[in-house]
Amino acid sequence: MSGLFLVVIVAGWRWPLLGFFIPLCMLLGMGIALFRGRKWCDWYCPRGSFYDTLGRSISPEKEIPRMIKGMPLRIGVLAALMVVMAAQLVKRWPDPAGIGMFFVMLLTITTTLGILLALFLHQRAWCFLCPIGTLSHLIGRSRKLLMIDSGLCTECGLCHKVCPVQVKPSAYKKKGVKAVKDGDCLVCGLCAAACPAKALHPQ
Repeated sequence: MSGLFLVVIVAGWRWPLLGFFIPLCMLLGMGIALFRGRKWCDWYCPRGSFYDTLGRSISPEKEIPRMIKGMPLRIGVLAALMVVMAAQLVKRWPDPAGIGMFFVMLLTITTTLGILLALFLHQRAWCFLCPIGTLSHLIGRSRKLLMIDSGLCTECGLCHKVCPVQVKPSAYKKKGVKAVKDGDCLVCGLCAAACPAKALHPQ
């Protein structure tokens, strides 16, 4: 998927119709969120796959600040990008090449921001500001929950260490719940595979 992402972001400047790949990804991400939560943002998302493969090699993998994870900033970024997108679509309508070029430009700018966040923070920091990530969080928050057996959990922290988006499943043990109700959980299964006590499993 990383290769496909690079083709669109590079070749799109010459063949702008490739930009329509971006709204297709948006629709796929929200559609999957209805049934499987934020699963799209695992390796289905070309940009997420790119950050996991190449971004990790340049990232210090620091703790992502709470401000970036917080919904006020994320909703603000989502609203701003939606306004810009609506204005540009109206301005460029009905020219398909012009509309495609807008999406290529949008992808290039946001990816550059994501790379900068990877350089200074974490390769997946942009995923909290990504509009599709935020919408998937809101739509699929209660879908495909990560289940936790608090009786088995030893709070060793390995689940948090391997999580691509720094979810802390073991923290839920103290709350006495049986499911990790975090809308940012990718349900990737890495934490379940790493858990020595086998206390975690996707629903």
